[in-house]
Amino acid sequence: MLLYLHGFCSSPASAKAKRLGEYMAEKGLADRFWCGQLPVSAEAAMALAESVIARSETPPTLMGSSLGGFYATCLAERHGLKAALINPVVLSSVDPTLFLGPQRNFHTGGAFEFTASHVAELRALEPKTLTRPKRYWLLAEAGDEVLDHRAAVRHYAGARQTVLPGGDHSFTRFEDYLEALVTFAGF
Repeated sequence: MLLYLHGFCSSPASAKAKRLGEYMAEKGLADRFWCGQLPVSAEAAMALAESVIARSETPPTLMGSSLGGFYATCLAERHGLKAALINPVVLSSVDPTLFLGPQRNFHTGGAFEFTASHVAELRALEPKTLTRPKRYWLLAEAGDEVLDHRAAVRHYAGARQTVLPGGDHSFTRFEDYLEALVTFAGF
């Protein structure tokens, strides 16, 4: 099973989620792919992902983009799973209070309020260290305009790292890594 966790204000309709789902289907693996709409609450998002992990017949591989990369890291640490992280949030290097207030989902247009309670939930989840960095694959583009890729490089020291020049927060070269990512997931 491959669980894809989308980022903040994103959804299963994101370009990466859709393309990964299509690629898995092209390979006859559609039933081995999951990407659901994550709630705004970090506790609720983790509970949803935990329920999918619990139903998985074999240990799943996690893949997360941006905030989904943070969630994937938290879940990988809890369950000893492999995780591919695409321009992930490293919470200790970002001030989530900058996002307090009204927000809108990029794909659904749904409005929501990001509150201090949401920030507290995120901070309570953050793993202080990585127990086995070798189970992670960091993919980052240095041109990320939202997150400083150097924080991720430091945080995931010891992990497999693919850091590319240019690009942006969307990880513009995602298509180039589809096959390698699916192989990393064990397919």
